[in-house]
Amino acid sequence: MLTGAGVSPGAGAGPVVRVAGSVPEPPAATHGGTAEDARGEKAAATRALEAVAADLEACGERAAAAGNADARDVLGAQALMARDPGLADGVAAQIDGGTAAARAVYEAFAVYRAVLASAGEYLAARVADLDDIRDRAVARLLGVPMPGVPQRDEPFVLVARDLAPADTAVLDPALVVAFVTEEGGPTSHTAILARTMGVPAVVACPECADLAEGTRVLVDGTAGTVHVDPAETEVSAALRRSAARASLLAESTGPGATRDGHAVPLLANVGGPQDLDAALAAGAEGVGLYRTEFLFLDRAHAPSDAEQEAAYRAVLEAFPQGKVVVRTLDAGADKPLAFLPPPGEEPNPALGERGLRMLRRHPEVLSAQLTALRRASAGLTTRLEVMAPMVTDVEEARYFAAACAEAGIDHPGIMIEVPAAALRAGDLAPEVEFFSVGTNDLTQYACAADRQIGGLARLQDAWQPAVLDLVALTAEAAVDTERGCGVCGEAAGDPVLACVLVGLGVTSLSMSAPSLPLVRASLARHTLAQCRRAAVAARSARTADEARTAARAELPALPELGL
Repeated sequence: MLTGAGVSPGAGAGPVVRVAGSVPEPPAATHGGTAEDARGEKAAATRALEAVAADLEACGERAAAAGNADARDVLGAQALMARDPGLADGVAAQIDGGTAAARAVYEAFAVYRAVLASAGEYLAARVADLDDIRDRAVARLLGVPMPGVPQRDEPFVLVARDLAPADTAVLDPALVVAFVTEEGGPTSHTAILARTMGVPAVVACPECADLAEGTRVLVDGTAGTVHVDPAETEVSAALRRSAARASLLAESTGPGATRDGHAVPLLANVGGPQDLDAALAAGAEGVGLYRTEFLFLDRAHAPSDAEQEAAYRAVLEAFPQGKVVVRTLDAGADKPLAFLPPPGEEPNPALGERGLRMLRRHPEVLSAQLTALRRASAGLTTRLEVMAPMVTDVEEARYFAAACAEAGIDHPGIMIEVPAAALRAGDLAPEVEFFSVGTNDLTQYACAADRQIGGLARLQDAWQPAVLDLVALTAEAAVDTERGCGVCGEAAGDPVLACVLVGLGVTSLSMSAPSLPLVRASLARHTLAQCRRAAVAARSARTADEARTAARAELPALPELGL
């Protein structure tokens, strides 16, 4: 059995089909050396990149016409990468130095790739997208076939090093019964599109590189496992469990609550207006994390006040009876912005000026965002809550609350992502109205384990008892001061860990829309007392695996959900 990270639930079985072909690395060739030669090479490179961008947009429109609007957004973002002026400048510089077009494109992309790969989860997950653009442009310049997914008439399991969004977006889920990739993570476009398509997927499974074409495998996207040459009885049982769970999830509707009626609002993490339909369809009771970075990334200037107001009002209007928690701009580290440069070179950007630290250097950006939010909420019944990322101490919490008050924002809060903030949450609570625990960063910082380093995977697990202790401290401080305490990291979307979080005292859970039905069903089948026992058991364990096992023993209804 092979193991990886399950990023899209369900089970699928079939023969392995591998992504066909690869584009060769272009030779280190030079052009003729004259100005005319350079102009010709630049023109060829420009045509290739524009053709790639146009192909990606066309592919996105085809996917949208087939009902996959998310794919259009993903591929549109990829097309913007291909048309990036900075990339074009890098290619031109290479050609001016005498390099032929194909090699110039390859070298320019290498520079961008290195930057993204070292920038943290948000942008490092885009490396596969960048590689795909590079390969498509180089293939055009070399005149070799494009890489891609082979055509098959029978259902199969697609196995690859990673999958490009352009390939994933046009796959037929009736034929592709599961994905398995060597690389990737829960925030990669492969994972996002797999969940959108409802196709089971396992990523970060390096051993899948050894699977031979045609080998029959059973993929469990919930457990993150790949069974090689499974018995038919094993396949049948897995598919029955998957179908039964799908039926149970379809029946699980309404507000989030435990079996004995303890309310746990289930909210959606939203990255822009394009995510609202999925959140509403999944029964989200509101938005627990509205990421505003989409308005600021890939541009030389901050968005206008009117542009911000329109984007904020769209999400507020979608939940007239609920609440929307907006995170102010989380710039810096893995989300560098051209118009908000760091004060100097940062050897470790994740520990540098990011989030609120960056906004304090640029108070005009924070003020404009808060003012736009206040205007966007005018006249609406939605409860607007606004929180700051990367808050460490009382002084920062007090600064943000004051900025909100000055802008007319009534409900300020802070994210708990830094261990110091969790340890002294009792000091921070009187300054704001609520906490939202970002378990992704909290785990990274608590365990000193960069999320991009695969060898540290076991330390990037929110089941680590030390991380659970920090969440418990935060929730206890919130209870003592009558504040809300939500969780908006990936941990909230784990249907087992969600029960533990509720048992720790967390008051709401926010997650990607596809995770909502399973979390709702898991909570609905367990009492608050069972959740609390599971939390005690998990915190009493010594390792993440032991914590997971101990918690499951206190949650007896998990098997009926196929968990």
